[in-house]
Amino acid sequence: MVAVVLALAALEWARLCRISGQAARLYAAAAVTAYLILFYQSADRFVFAAATAYWLLVAVPWLLRGVAASHAPALAAAGFLILVPAGLAMVSLRPTQVLLVIGLVSIADSTAYFAGRAWGRHKLAPTISPGKSWEGAIAGLVAGLAYVIICAAVVDEAAWLPYMGGAALLVVMSIIGDLFESAAKRQAAVKDSGSLLPGHGGLLDRFDSATATLPVAAFLWPFLERIK
Repeated sequence: MVAVVLALAALEWARLCRISGQAARLYAAAAVTAYLILFYQSADRFVFAAATAYWLLVAVPWLLRGVAASHAPALAAAGFLILVPAGLAMVSLRPTQVLLVIGLVSIADSTAYFAGRAWGRHKLAPTISPGKSWEGAIAGLVAGLAYVIICAAVVDEAAWLPYMGGAALLVVMSIIGDLFESAAKRQAAVKDSGSLLPGHGGLLDRFDSATATLPVAAFLWPFLERIK
């Protein structure tokens, strides 16, 4: 199932990189092949570390510099670091952990949206996503931290503190993932990554934040469990 989702997401990413037809299908096949090889080689820890480094050290400066149409080949290469680690994280994390991360991202994103509409005055990234504001981002962060405290109290009442820093980082990663996919769509001059989900665009439009948060969560979780 994960391989199928990865293939569909890779086809959408290929579209954003101006890859079409047979070349797009080969791109998707290459992404799935990389996923399967890394999965069976149990190389997930290295992959999650590489993905975390990518989002922090490459994606952020790239966003600050601007994602241009001339960057399409680089975006195609980056797609492997964006999509494959997210797929591996879905099978490496426990189902409960995946749901907790998706819940964190959803709550932070929803809170940021509504708070931004109500109180947003200072644009976060006006050239990439004009609707996002610093006020919304801060509200999303606060909501995400509250969510973690509540979840930890239910699952392990003594463990909430070590997860606070991790949750804060994941909320930031969710914003970066969202902005990066928005920048990729802008350079491709498209509104949605695809049309797989009628009325909602493509897979990447719904799970753009998860491409950043899931691998980073998979990288952090073992460390958090040791120190709790």
